[in-house]
Amino acid sequence: MARVILVVDDEPLILHVTVGMLEDLGCEVIAASNGLEALEKLSAEPRVQVLITDINTPGMDGYELAEAAMNVRDSLKVIMLSGRVGDGHGFPLIRKPFLQKDLIKTMAAHTGLC
Repeated sequence: MARVILVVDDEPLILHVTVGMLEDLGCEVIAASNGLEALEKLSAEPRVQVLITDINTPGMDGYELAEAAMNVRDSLKVIMLSGRVGDGHGFPLIRKPFLQKDLIKTMAAHTGLC
């Protein structure tokens, strides 16, 4: 059974590409464009195991989202994405732009692959 990944990015192209990369790896992917939408989807889908979120999102940044999401599901694994911020605040960080191999490497080391 494929792992269920929730991906959050306010940039539609990056969201689309990231979803495609994860689907190519065999993941089941749920996409959200902001933190509030992500929390709604996380609450509605108990199978989500991993959250991959951009740090710089409007309204609720990735750090705030990670904290709120882990309050909903304490076993949730989190990976941060950023093209500007250099610190994941204790979470694994993938620098944008990234390749599928970067995603695979980080997932393998921190969350397991699909």
